[in-house]
Amino acid sequence: MKLLHWYTVLLSCLSLSVLAQTTPTGIIIGSVRDRSTQELLVGVTVQVDNATQPTGQPQGTTTDADGRFRLELPVGSYNLKATYVGYLPGEKFNISVSSGNANESNFELEEESKRLGEVVVTANRATAAVSSISTPNSIQRLTTEEIKTNPGGNFDISKVIQTLPGVGGSVGGLRNDIIIRGGAPNENVFYLDGIEIPLINHFQTQGGTGGPQGILNVSFIEDVTLASSSFDARYDNVLASVFQFRQREGNPNRLQGNFRLSGTEAALTTEGPLASNTTFLASVRRSYLQYFFQLIDLPIRPNYWDFQAKITHRINKKTTLTAIGVGAIDEFRFGVPRQTTPDKEFVIRRNPLINQWNYTGGLNLRRLISNGYLNVALSRNAFDNALDRFEDGRTGDESARVLRIRSRETENKLRLDVNQFVNGWRYSMGLVAQYVQFSNDLAAGLRNEVRDSLGTVITPAQRVRSLSTIDFARFGLFGQVSRSWLDNRLGVSVGVRTDVNTFTDNGLNALRTLSPRLSVSYALNDRWSLNASIGRYFKIPTYTVLGFRDESGQLINRNIDYITSNHYVAGVEYLPKPTTRFTVEGFYKQYSRYPVSVRNGISLANLGNNFNAIGNEAVTSTGRGRAYGMEVFFQQKLVKNLFVVASYTYVRSEFSGSDGALRPSAWDNRHLFSGLLGRKFRRGWEMGLKYRYAGGAPYTPFDLAQSQRNFLTLGEGVLDYSRLNTLRLRALNQFDFRLDKKWNARRFTFDLFLDVQNAFVLPTPGYPEFVLSRAPDGSGYLTTDGKPLQSDGQNGIPTVLNSADPFVTPTIGFILEF
Repeated sequence: MKLLHWYTVLLSCLSLSVLAQTTPTGIIIGSVRDRSTQELLVGVTVQVDNATQPTGQPQGTTTDADGRFRLELPVGSYNLKATYVGYLPGEKFNISVSSGNANESNFELEEESKRLGEVVVTANRATAAVSSISTPNSIQRLTTEEIKTNPGGNFDISKVIQTLPGVGGSVGGLRNDIIIRGGAPNENVFYLDGIEIPLINHFQTQGGTGGPQGILNVSFIEDVTLASSSFDARYDNVLASVFQFRQREGNPNRLQGNFRLSGTEAALTTEGPLASNTTFLASVRRSYLQYFFQLIDLPIRPNYWDFQAKITHRINKKTTLTAIGVGAIDEFRFGVPRQTTPDKEFVIRRNPLINQWNYTGGLNLRRLISNGYLNVALSRNAFDNALDRFEDGRTGDESARVLRIRSRETENKLRLDVNQFVNGWRYSMGLVAQYVQFSNDLAAGLRNEVRDSLGTVITPAQRVRSLSTIDFARFGLFGQVSRSWLDNRLGVSVGVRTDVNTFTDNGLNALRTLSPRLSVSYALNDRWSLNASIGRYFKIPTYTVLGFRDESGQLINRNIDYITSNHYVAGVEYLPKPTTRFTVEGFYKQYSRYPVSVRNGISLANLGNNFNAIGNEAVTSTGRGRAYGMEVFFQQKLVKNLFVVASYTYVRSEFSGSDGALRPSAWDNRHLFSGLLGRKFRRGWEMGLKYRYAGGAPYTPFDLAQSQRNFLTLGEGVLDYSRLNTLRLRALNQFDFRLDKKWNARRFTFDLFLDVQNAFVLPTPGYPEFVLSRAPDGSGYLTTDGKPLQSDGQNGIPTVLNSADPFVTPTIGFILEF
């Protein structure tokens, strides 16, 4: 209540200073292109939609000789429509106009059918649909305004993504593990302006993709597109989904930017022209989460920097060169809260210390050719990971070291693709070549030394050491062709690709990774369409798996295969009006050649993710799995100052180990629901509400007898793998809230916001922990006989700590646009 009180007082004080202010204006800039050829279009009419007209008179403009437009409007939110003879209309929704920064909004228009009757049918669908002929189903898109105002997101794109259908997250929602339709977090790929970026989160789990905080700056993003299946053949090494983050270009007319400050971070973004044909975007962000979480007494202490830049240079009207860069420096540790118990303190202190850095840099050259365009992308990315765990928090005491990892992944990539549209046929073909380097220094203590009362060693210490350096090449080829028939009602797309590598035993056999895919869509009328797709996809195992060496120094996982997944998807799309979209889909995914641990015979899919590393062990390609279910999605674009996104997913995810029996995977949440509501009020007020539900995740209980007997030698409990994933955590229920108040002056905008994650302070589910109870002062262990704890723990008091403490992050901040 105090937080809300001070927020109201601050709003009132600021309001007094702007009462006499007249209504300021802002600017929308952008470009219009042909979607198929990417050619800039001259003379396109761009105007404000009637529903959001600020006055009774239509307001609009046309694109100039460079295909660009400029609109000056009173501050507020608008829908824009672009119309051009021979093309279907395009519409952009919920474009926020402020006096501080010009807002960029770009259109890509689709050439219309030659038959007049079909023009009406297809035109009505064009403004609401996000699908394409090559990806007719399982595709969603969020715009920049839906990203920026997402409640509880704290400007984190990875959290915003979790409002989309089929997208699950980590247990308790504390990490950005993006789990699509029951698949592992590392089954997804991410592209930023056509450049693959392996990491989009700070504090990433090696061998996975998740972490507690996103890297990408929301101020750069124009929109995000998610394809959960039927992604076309140009994308390699993907089993679950493809995310495409499209960044806007810098303002070509003047220098502008914004400064964001809150209780969790400070961020500065600048943009503008470097030359007549060159623009830039640049940002730097510094985290204060470690101080904020200490202030509100949370145990995690994340500390990071991140950097992002984009330069766009138009060589001529047909050729554009884009350079991007993303990087981060991370330090992650755990602190002991002021209010805790000795048992919980012990658990917290044995968590790892993490130091990481990563970067991705790339050049993308786009050249317009006859009836199409050519893309050439050259990029390099690196990830350096240092992780340390010490028993009982005895940092620096090598005798108490449990884990030490020093690793680095580096990839150098060349991508080439040609895209053409000729006589109704769409062609795309290309290749990718990569050079991979991976080094890993792993030292892990599996068991401590046990001595009797005389000091004689009863059980020697058991440790694993793997020092590995590998390098190899990867290559891929793809082709895709698409066409519409039956007066553009029936769309068919066929694609195929293959991938090879020089490392694994069967890596050069292109037939083993031949991956065909087919998608079909049929428009029943201007509102209803049926869509279906089938495809086979491959992914090379993680580098931690490939680079693992045994104690003799042998690379024992070279015989591993590409992971295989077959997707079968069918659904219906309903577009009752240009601002509304409703979809229902069913999906079935079949996995084979999935990595299974040699040590315990368990599929890596049934182990889940944490803050450690995944895959540092011997595995076999003997696992299989399946994930199936259905999704319902509803999206209402901005209408009468209200927009809504809601989705429900039912998913089953099961994988087998060495025994061949299918068991629930770590991501078998069964039920997922998310709802997002945004409301814009007068005088610059905006409110966002979000609710998220995730069914209880499976987990494996402890073998209490073995845990008690081996606790002193292992430092943790022993899981009962005979009951693998037979129990479930409580469901996640989370309500997030956001409130913004904007003031617009002549050349700047001030946005004051309140953002609260888990505003109702609901329990946050977490995996249980096993300990032997500690004395109240933390000096030792409690025992049943009052004597010192025996080496086999038989006089200890076993305790299972069930974690459900609420995780709440309220923050107040401001954004200054200038």
